[in-house]
Amino acid sequence: MPAISRDEVAHLARLSRLALTEEELDRYAGQLDSILSHVQVISQVAADVPATASPNPTANVTRPDEIAECLTPEQALSGAPAVEDQRFMVPQILGEGE
Repeated sequence: MPAISRDEVAHLARLSRLALTEEELDRYAGQLDSILSHVQVISQVAADVPATASPNPTANVTRPDEIAECLTPEQALSGAPAVEDQRFMVPQILGEGE
């Protein structure tokens, strides 16, 4: 027994506002039936596997926050082409009012 009939395909086409020819209805009914049959087989095989299952074990790979030495503002800005008020100075890309 087909998973979807030609009449159901015609009904779906009408709902989707698709104008399908008789030939297209026959072709799509066969294609959709094949697709739905495959989905049914896959559903039976994977029925006992939780949706979030993964073959690879997962672990939280965070590291503890530790205070470390970092650059001073002067060191960070030392290679900048332009500096203003201890900040990188870049060309303005937006207008004043934006």
